Amino acid sequence: MKRPIIPIAVMLLTLVGALAFAASSYEPGDILIKFKAGTLNGTANTVDATQMDDLGDNWVHVQVSTDQIDSVFNEKSLFTQIRQNPNVEYVQPNYKLSLIEDYKQTDPKILDRLKLLETPSYGWKPKPEIPAATITPEVGADPLLPQQWGLNFIHADEAWQTERGNKKIVVAVIDTGVDYVHEDLAGNIWYNPGEIPGNGKDDDGNGFVDDVIGWDFVDNDNKPYDVHVGMLGTAFGGNPGHGTHCAGTIGALGDNSKGISGIAPNISIMPVRFLNAKGQGTTAQAVKAINYAVHNGAKILSNSWGSEGEDPKDDNQALKDAIKNAMDKNVLFIAAAGNGHKGVGYDNDTDSKPATPASYPIDNIISVAAVDKAGSLAPFSNWGKKTVHVGAPGVGIMSTMAGNRYGDSVIKVGSFAIPWEGTSMAAPFVSGAAALVWAAHPEYKWSDVKLKLLSTVDKLPSLDGKTVSGGKINLAAAIK
Repeated sequence: MKRPIIPIAVMLLTLVGALAFAASSYEPGDILIKFKAGTLNGTANTVDATQMDDLGDNWVHVQVSTDQIDSVFNEKSLFTQIRQNPNVEYVQPNYKLSLIEDYKQTDPKILDRLKLLETPSYGWKPKPEIPAATITPEVGADPLLPQQWGLNFIHADEAWQTERGNKKIVVAVIDTGVDYVHEDLAGNIWYNPGEIPGNGKDDDGNGFVDDVIGWDFVDNDNKPYDVHVGMLGTAFGGNPGHGTHCAGTIGALGDNSKGISGIAPNISIMPVRFLNAKGQGTTAQAVKAINYAVHNGAKILSNSWGSEGEDPKDDNQALKDAIKNAMDKNVLFIAAAGNGHKGVGYDNDTDSKPATPASYPIDNIISVAAVDKAGSLAPFSNWGKKTVHVGAPGVGIMSTMAGNRYGDSVIKVGSFAIPWEGTSMAAPFVSGAAALVWAAHPEYKWSDVKLKLLSTVDKLPSLDGKTVSGGKINLAAAIK
């Protein structure tokens, strides 16, 4: 929520200068400040700041216009001076975050062929209207189920004999959005019970007007649609419908005669968008997205995004605080372990810039590595005996795609294909598995669900010494 211009207990006009952070990780003048409890509206050292964005839990996002910057400070002196104010608990940059995968292409032959194949059926359409709360699906086998190798790999078929989930279990897909009118997802989209659709009011008093199915923190509206680009746009670095693909793995409808089945085919998916059409976002947006999901009843947060560019001297405390707040509210945070440097995985335990938030030492995080059909650690997948917890399928994953489509390839031109692969694809497997375990054991706390998932794995040589559990998810064993 935006706050009006108010007194702020920091002398921003005289302290904020050209900040010495890499342009790729932070925009100059873009700052997050945490105030001590009860001091947010303090009047000391009043400044004529631009609008402040209240992130909750005493954190605010302050953007200072360039015409207010009248001197140059390096990173150390700027932050030191801000911290000297007695009302300030913490200050940091508003770090950039993004999708972990990069589908950008450089081969001119591929790009030329994509230009010829590009059709108006892809991307950049107006956001669709919000679906009705009650959708009655058809009944019948899912035709693409045989192509979902990952389901058998984690023994989902056996688990389904005991548990298929229920609507009380809400999984928030915090990502690029979700195609909430997709034929295989619409019936499982979360519906806010406290909101009356279309009346222009904040009926449930949560600070968001008409947030019937979730919220879009990019466009600041109630339609968290997966704004995707076509194959050509994807090849130039755009969003191919990442959140929709993740959502399908977690909770696509099962036995509805359409497409695929999610791991938890009867649960609720809450779309929360904070990454734009280029797959980019900020810490401030991520914090708001996490807080929204937690405050509106999500039990599991699925996060297939992150950063490797944070300055190691000034950690992302705002993001850590949001995840810890989720833990205090009995919420699990599932995170993709990261896809290495230029596609080559590395050790999150020892690397100077480990993938975050997956590597944060916060107990409610489950960090997920990617494995292939043979049970080998994918060459792009990060690992970590202390910080990466478990493996899950992450290579050639068939799932829902934005625009009411399906696929296991992001881009396909003749014999050339870029598969849906990455730790981004692996994390939703664990999110779906956690949802089924929680449905089977509603009395569980987040710690019980995590322990159950990690203590019932199938051990794999490729993960021995590289993950906490040393194995991959076994959903059937976890349910039992």
